[in-house]
Amino acid sequence: MKRTALAASAALLLLPLTGCGGSAAAGDGKNVTITVGYQSKTINTVTAGTLLRSLGYFEKELNALHDGHTYKVDWQDYATGAPITAQMTAGKIDIGSMGDFPLLINAARGKQLGKPTHLVSVTGYNLRGGLNTIVTSPDSKLTSLADLKGKKVSTSVGSAADGTLVRALQRAGIDPEKGIEKLNQQPAVGASALSAGSADALSQFVAWPGLLAFQGKAKALYDGAELNLPTFHGVTAREDFAKQRPAVLEAFLKAQSEATDYLNAHPVAAAESVAEATGLPAEVVYLYNGAHGISTFDPAIKPQLVSALKQDVSVLKTAKLTGDIDVDSFVDEQYVKKALGTDYAQRLAATPPASASASASASASASASASASANEVWPKGAEKTVTFKSPAELLSYVARHKDGIRAAYVPDATTGTLWFADKAVWVADGDRLLPFVAPATARAYVDGHGGARVITYAEALGRAS
Repeated sequence: MKRTALAASAALLLLPLTGCGGSAAAGDGKNVTITVGYQSKTINTVTAGTLLRSLGYFEKELNALHDGHTYKVDWQDYATGAPITAQMTAGKIDIGSMGDFPLLINAARGKQLGKPTHLVSVTGYNLRGGLNTIVTSPDSKLTSLADLKGKKVSTSVGSAADGTLVRALQRAGIDPEKGIEKLNQQPAVGASALSAGSADALSQFVAWPGLLAFQGKAKALYDGAELNLPTFHGVTAREDFAKQRPAVLEAFLKAQSEATDYLNAHPVAAAESVAEATGLPAEVVYLYNGAHGISTFDPAIKPQLVSALKQDVSVLKTAKLTGDIDVDSFVDEQYVKKALGTDYAQRLAATPPASASASASASASASASASASANEVWPKGAEKTVTFKSPAELLSYVARHKDGIRAAYVPDATTGTLWFADKAVWVADGDRLLPFVAPATARAYVDGHGGARVITYAEALGRAS
């Protein structure tokens, strides 16, 4: 598909929508409606959407304002960030959450239409890029990015997953425009295309890769964390709304922080709650949002994430989806700083678990040691998970409790990306059993360690038992 066609398709998604909901922050003076756009199934936005809504924290904070207004929150659920941006620029959504690439399009579209928006907080992030994954069908013969040359690859143009695809192909020496046939599809459509065989691979964001793998409908081909570039989702607000109702925006950000604390303190309960609201399996939600999940939740706008946004601009410009974007003027920390007070500096300095930021250049043994607590089993009927010091110990437990396991999670031995133990690529290296998300990273380890070899999950279980 030609670049112009892709750009046109993406642009159509950004056209303002009409007839959907009332005016943002609308009301008769005393009664005020605040409209929040969110993506229920994009589960690393839950602290600003699905989980926040279920907990009722925003409504509670609004009631505590005692400013003479009666507030109502209108929660609007969307599949992607593009329609949220369209509604924001039409003045119909006050606050929205979306991924890093859609955030940039949000910034560009707002400036273009004279209705600027600002990034006011972060929801979930991964400093290496592990939130995006390229998958293939379970019976696919494709084993590396090089195999994608000339193939049909589904993604959502302008999304973070598209950015991962573009960069990964470039590193593999494949022209992302001419080297593959890119299919610009919504995640659900792309998933169906992969199952039907009309797409050879699918590059998507959380939670689609994990969901399809869990369902046995896909297997990982490329772990986005191999790029070692941060990816995240965040909260954007209309500038006019923020200036007119700063206390309301601060109330939202306080509520988001409270939802973040709840998720971190009660990861299993939070996963169950999000699963119930979205229809996603709780095991998939926990893969991303769990105690040692792929996503780290923190509302602070970290410098690493701002730097990543600046690097992302060139990808969107090359695809002719945006022009230059002034990222520094788009980022506005003032509201979250005020909302969180003295806690903000501490959150800003906080680092994610070792498993979420493991160095790809580290040895597998060192990485496995650093992310020991990420070896995690969710027993059936349990309200808490069980952690293990090594993948081998986890496998030994699983082998002894085969009928009592709801899910088992292990970190990739080089990137630290969490994955389902039974979907991982396993390598035996002497007495060590090492998991990998994708076959290429497993093969790279084997090539660099004499005597190491890829084994099946069943063989790994047998060795550990």
